[in-house]
Amino acid sequence: MTVTETATERLIRIGEVARGAGVSVRAVRYYEQQGLLIAERSPSGQRLYRQDAISRIRFFQQMFAAGLTSRRITELMPCWDAGHTDADQRAMLRAERDRIQAKLDELQAALDRLDEVIAITDNHP
Repeated sequence: MTVTETATERLIRIGEVARGAGVSVRAVRYYEQQGLLIAERSPSGQRLYRQDAISRIRFFQQMFAAGLTSRRITELMPCWDAGHTDADQRAMLRAERDRIQAKLDELQAALDRLDEVIAITDNHP
């Protein structure tokens, strides 16, 4: 879709989005291919994104790091855009939160055990 930049919102190029979000240009294209981002096109065909693309990508990165798939993140985007959820979305969000909490608990247990080993080895050279 070709769009003319409005005075109220400056559209930014893919490289600027990538730098701002701390990801590669290839990652930005991937998010677009997955339907997570929508690029507008300049008259010359360059990809242009709204300013909020940077914060969206940071959100995607956090969700990927937490183990969510791009499909699951796509399901979350209406919540992000609308600022509210329906019952099914809330159930999915709670299930994902529970899964992430379990992962955190496992990591905390591993960290605690590692701290014990470090303490023991600090006292016994």
